[in-house]
Amino acid sequence: MARRPILGLFDSANSAADAGDALRQAGIPDTDVDFLTDAPYPEGAFGEREEKHRLYIFPFIGGLLGLTTGILLTSMTQVAYPLVTGGKPILSLPPMAVVTYEGTMLGAILFTVLGIIFESRLPKLKAGLYDKRITEGYIGVLVNTEETQHGQVETALGQSGAVEVKRESGQ
Repeated sequence: MARRPILGLFDSANSAADAGDALRQAGIPDTDVDFLTDAPYPEGAFGEREEKHRLYIFPFIGGLLGLTTGILLTSMTQVAYPLVTGGKPILSLPPMAVVTYEGTMLGAILFTVLGIIFESRLPKLKAGLYDKRITEGYIGVLVNTEETQHGQVETALGQSGAVEVKRESGQ
């Protein structure tokens, strides 16, 4: 069965929160419900689930890759082109430390940017169901469910005070 979105538009935050409660009571999982607003509300203001993120992993992996690359680059260069100067060791740690530090920071920064893009789910190639009135102050409750639950979802949104309930075009 195909999953299709339904968008309920609300003119107040309280009625949008009531819609979230009504959907939860109707048996719609929290993972199928998203709240769309034009203003930053505190996390959990609508009773929504806490989003899990893994952003902290990206700079850690980037830093490790940068560190490894820095060590390999400096040590392999010094071994490939040995330049003995006054009996000093070929692998000199102070110059290696500078390049290794810079490689670590570069890797961590680049992977942090990639992590932000990934965790933000960008780019979104397919535009979903949306209404321009959300940018004017309305609050959207977007529900992605099976078509068999659409009547139940529309009833829950309507009883919670939805100004309008929209389906995907072509239905």
